[in-house]
Amino acid sequence: MVIKPKIRGFICTNAHPAGCEAHVNEQISYVKKHQQADVKPKNVLVIGSSTGYGLASRITAAFGNEAKTLGIFFEKPPTEKKTASAGWYNTAAFQKAADEAGIWAKNINGDAFSHEIKAKAINTIKEELGQIDLVVYSLASPRRTDPDTGEVYSSTLKPIGQSVTTKNLNTSKRIIDSVSVEAANDEEIQGTIDVMGGADWELWIKALNDAGVLSNGFKTVAYTYIGKELTWPIYGKATIGKAKEDLDRAATEIKSSTSAIQGEAYVTSLNAVVTQASSAIPIMPLYISAMFKVMKADGTYEGCIEQIQNLFVENIYGESPRLDDAGRLRQNYKELEDSVQTRVTDIWNTVDTDTIDELTDYVGYHQEFLKLFGFGIEAVDYEQDVSPLVEINHIS
Repeated sequence: MVIKPKIRGFICTNAHPAGCEAHVNEQISYVKKHQQADVKPKNVLVIGSSTGYGLASRITAAFGNEAKTLGIFFEKPPTEKKTASAGWYNTAAFQKAADEAGIWAKNINGDAFSHEIKAKAINTIKEELGQIDLVVYSLASPRRTDPDTGEVYSSTLKPIGQSVTTKNLNTSKRIIDSVSVEAANDEEIQGTIDVMGGADWELWIKALNDAGVLSNGFKTVAYTYIGKELTWPIYGKATIGKAKEDLDRAATEIKSSTSAIQGEAYVTSLNAVVTQASSAIPIMPLYISAMFKVMKADGTYEGCIEQIQNLFVENIYGESPRLDDAGRLRQNYKELEDSVQTRVTDIWNTVDTDTIDELTDYVGYHQEFLKLFGFGIEAVDYEQDVSPLVEINHIS
């Protein structure tokens, strides 16, 4: 079939297998060209490995550090009439490249919140890796089922305390308008913490530790976005922010529970980037488009792969990790520079529908959005007839 993007609102409902492969190969090529830290991970578990920062982490571990990687993801396979999800094609492309390079890599497709998937991961580690020295936790989901009680928690994107009306870039209509979001109630706040906080990260580390598959001195990282004043009303100081604060709590608990094997646990603050998740958050399309304009002009913009490549070198395996006041690994320092935030705020305050292309890099934002699903990549012929049927070898 000839596959063209099907965009509905802030999501794309299909993906292009050749485009996803080209995008993955671009990231692999980037990592191979850059210097790595002297200390390298050997066996890496990436929980949430098929898109965004999780995928970039797996690529950096495997192709930058020649680490063996076990990837956990929850993606839809293709049918003859419907494409797979982008994460499926990303993983297939990663696996193909790893096999060609002779790098050990295996996959588990399923609900990472469940005991079943944790058990499959542990069995695989015991049988083929022995122990893990780096665990990357990079899950993003709107819902989570408690593996013990069966209760389903749902997350929400709402402010706390009072409703918020703010400027917005409506990507469907390509206009600047406003969006109003009601304040969350206590149940919605707690539900978001239960889905996006640190509870499942803790469960993973406990299961791995109890099974004896964490190496002495292992490291684990979970990713967060902090932002500044512009994004705080619906992000940093909102329901998502509360969930991210819970990651800090979990990091402290993990350090304590793994002290006998000298475990290290860090929340890592990263830059805002275009992801499937961030596209759904009011404020973020306009903020990121303005940020692109400023940081690209400065030559300081970093996407997922650039951020994670530098995170490994500068922080996770760097001699002098950069920590913020809360003890998080700080990889977002370029975005949060006062000069950057001042110029982004100036754009935010003055941009209107007529000046979107002049004042922001919405074109770049949209290009990055399309690339998430394998579209808009120059090397790919989108008029060519391609089969959506791409297989992944994954542990059943």
